[in-house]
Amino acid sequence: MFVDLTLPIDDEIPVFPGNPPPNIKQFSTIETKGWNEKQLTFTSHFSTHIDAPKHMIESGKTLSDYLIESFIGEAIVFDVRNQSTIDIDVSKVKPGDFVFFFTGYSDHIYEKDYFENNPVISESIIRKLIEKKISILGIDSFTPDNHPYPLHKLLFLDNIRIVENLTNLDKISQQRFFCYIFPLNIKNADGAPCRVVAEI
Repeated sequence: MFVDLTLPIDDEIPVFPGNPPPNIKQFSTIETKGWNEKQLTFTSHFSTHIDAPKHMIESGKTLSDYLIESFIGEAIVFDVRNQSTIDIDVSKVKPGDFVFFFTGYSDHIYEKDYFENNPVISESIIRKLIEKKISILGIDSFTPDNHPYPLHKLLFLDNIRIVENLTNLDKISQQRFFCYIFPLNIKNADGAPCRVVAEI
């Protein structure tokens, strides 16, 4: 069984304050040109997406620097709903894991205050996950921390990628599952929208 953990790409998905809004328009139609085609305009960190270290570390890796197989692997999800500062027991985390946090915050994505009062992960947990040598951290919110994003930078310095704006984590019935993450193949990308699928 597969579960899609990806938000849609459409004009209604909110963008981070200060970022340009998405523009998805009908470029051609069967009636006018003989085929349907859309023109898509959005940033590399729109909707469900993955951050590479280059996002905040000038000398950091881009998505192109990672092998495609590194986006496929075993994931573990932690139910951290109702935690404003997230704390977990990392004893079950294994090297190479994708570690996902189910906060429930994606339920608020269409609310006007979505970019306020978001849960954040404690620095001590981030440091423990780095020690565990995880591969990817994911969260169903727009960020695991807030400005000036010190936890992003800690993760990036260890070449750990971050997936943001996940959804449907409530549909994962077990803690461990196999996960597929497919970013758009943008050359030298600091990040990219991606399709994230759980196999359970």
